[in-house]
Amino acid sequence: MPDRFTKRTAPGAALYEASGLRWLAAVPGGAPVVEVVSASEREIVLERLVPAAPTREAAAELGRRLAVTHDAGAPAFGAPPKGWDGDGWIGTEPMSLHPSDSWGRFYAEQRCLPYARRAHARGGLDREGLSVVDKACTRIADGVYDDEAPPARIHGDLWSGNVFATARGFVLIDPAAHGGHRLADLAMLALFGAPYLDVIQEAYETATRWLPTGWGALLGLHQLHPLLVHAAIFGGGYGDRAASVARRLL
Repeated sequence: MPDRFTKRTAPGAALYEASGLRWLAAVPGGAPVVEVVSASEREIVLERLVPAAPTREAAAELGRRLAVTHDAGAPAFGAPPKGWDGDGWIGTEPMSLHPSDSWGRFYAEQRCLPYARRAHARGGLDREGLSVVDKACTRIADGVYDDEAPPARIHGDLWSGNVFATARGFVLIDPAAHGGHRLADLAMLALFGAPYLDVIQEAYETATRWLPTGWGALLGLHQLHPLLVHAAIFGGGYGDRAASVARRLL
């Protein structure tokens, strides 16, 4: 089997992905990250990972090391990976990267509202749902859910498919890396059912002091963005789920 994996993407997306992977990998003791061999405008070449069965021990290690990665920090909420200039991507969707000192404004204006409007325009979110999300974003932007945690160095698209189980443990792939709230990654893991999720969460909690009080109840808030991204891309029931989450924030 070749020891490399080549992926073609949208123009510029491969270079952004490579920048994010290197930024995440630069943290000593942080979560393991797939190695970038090379990248160009439309293509990224990575080490080929060999799958293995996930284990509780690997999940605990991931939780501890993910906390280390997050705690390495970022210059601001919305800050791009070091060395990257401009916006990025999440999946197939463009994603703005405009640094902000306010998590609430950043999350409402750059993460939730753009995808809500995109989902509505494409038929993935009805008018009532868009209105509910808009009202929730007003509260979010006003700082109702802000806390004292500094910007974290986050993966940004950490669903279970981007946590690759290998014989050496879990390895992170396909990031949308930027400065954000650490709960974004934990919420994504919970939203799409990571293996041994409880073990990951418990290990993470012991390794950082920056989780807000009652953080488990805040996961829905941080799932609003990925639900809206999915509503924009796939439609289906994601828009209704996003609207339901938004209603609980009012």
